[in-house]
Order: sequence, then C-alpha cells, then structure tokens
Amino acid sequence: MIYLKTDEQIELLREANLVVARTLGELAKWVAPGVTTRRLNQIADEFIRSQNCVPGFLGLYGYPASVCISVNEVVVHGIPSNYVLEDGDIVSIDCGAVNQAGFNGDSTYTFPVGNVSEDVLNLLRTTKQSLYEGISMAVPGNRVGDIGYTIQRYCEQRGYSVVREMCGHGVGKKLHEDPDVPNFGRRGTGPLIKNGMCIAIEPMINMGSKNIVIERDGWTTRTKDRKPSAHYEHSIAVHNGKPDILSSFDFVKEALGDRFI
Repeated sequence: MIYLKTDEQIELLREANLVVARTLGELAKWVAPGVTTRRLNQIADEFIRSQNCVPGFLGLYGYPASVCISVNEVVVHGIPSNYVLEDGDIVSIDCGAVNQAGFNGDSTYTFPVGNVSEDVLNLLRTTKQSLYEGISMAVPGNRVGDIGYTIQRYCEQRGYSVVREMCGHGVGKKLHEDPDVPNFGRRGTGPLIKNGMCIAIEPMINMGSKNIVIERDGWTTRTKDRKPSAHYEHSIAVHNGKPDILSSFDFVKEALGDRFI
C-alpha cells in the first residue's frame, strides 16, 4: 500500500533527510586516500547521533553497520571494514537517519578519492545527472515507470548499464515502503504518481555489464565483471504538483569545493 504524506509529515521527512545531508557533508571532509571505510562508518554514526537521530541502517534486516560503504565495483550494501581507500577509488556512501518523530532520511553520494580517471568521473557525472532526470518525471499524472524509463534511457544512450535487481522505494516511517521505484522500465506503466507520494530515487549505474553478484556475506553486491559502479540517491516528496527534493548535496558541495562532481 502506498501511503500519501501530509504537509506536516513531509516536513518531518525533510528534517530527517537534512540530517543525512549534513552527515554526507561531514563525511566528505574525511574521504581521502589512507582512510578506512570502518573509520568513515564511525564518523557517520557519531555525527548522526549528535543530531538527535539514530542511524537508520544499523540492525535493519540484520545489517551490521550504520552506513553502507561501497568501493569501486561494489554497487550497494558494502560493509565498512579495514579497507584503506586508495588514490583513484570511488566510494558510494548510502546513509540513513531516523529522527525522534520516527521518520527516515535516505540519500547516497558517490565520492571520487584523490585522482580518479576521466572515464570513471564521466560515469559519476552521468549517474548523478540521471538522478535529476528521473526526479523531473515525479509529477502528478505520470507513473513510476516514467521515472525508470527516463533514467534508463539517459544512461544507456551514454553507454552505461542499469542494475535491475536493486531499486528505489517509498520512504516514510519505514525506510522501505511501497512503491518500488526501478531505474528502468516503460513509460506509462506502474503506480500513478500523486501529491503526497514520498519516494527515494536511486540510480545504480555500471560502466560495464548490468549483471551483479552478491558475495558470501549476504550483503556486498558487486558488478559481475568487476567494472566500476556509481550510485546517487535523493529522497523526494511529490508536493504541490512538483517534485520537492528533501535531501541535499549542498553540504557535500560546500565540503568538496572545486572537487565536487
């Protein structure tokens, strides 16, 4: 069932998403060669709690960390570890926070680490722009399939592939609500988009094949061909006839300056 949110509930979702945005901005200060992904998880956990929220992912479905940190060919759900970031890596940090009212924030940013090759930077730019192309379709009267179709078309026209098994979702007092929001599809299909619908749109785009493999830990999801994958995500509300982005990359931009992708 799709739960349409009131104006008050949308503002509570915005509150949680801005905590996530600030957390990603704090992490942007630390993403660099020589830093472990476990250290980034610790920073995120401490920062989220300092904002009177709790990490939204910790313990969810048994997940063992406060953020998902996915490096290079890892698409999603990378578990923080003693892996030391290296020059030329890319690292996607998927962050969630639950505020005291019980509403979830959810957003992802893929960071370049040091000097990243131009072809990988183009993957990041394309994936990020495809997010905004998809968001532009989230207006009353369209359907969820219009979002996925637009993301898929934008990325495939540029030579990239779209992961099929993972998708966006509704968001509210539960992190994952109806509807599913695939990053591929056909125009005019899927649930009707209405005012009050709150969804997380999150393209996961691969440089090579769309095929993925889930590792033995049951979480880490990587590309089968081990080519890089990028992931960007915003939580949005369909509000007053248009998409209202509840999360933000502004804090990341402030932290990264000229290095902002």
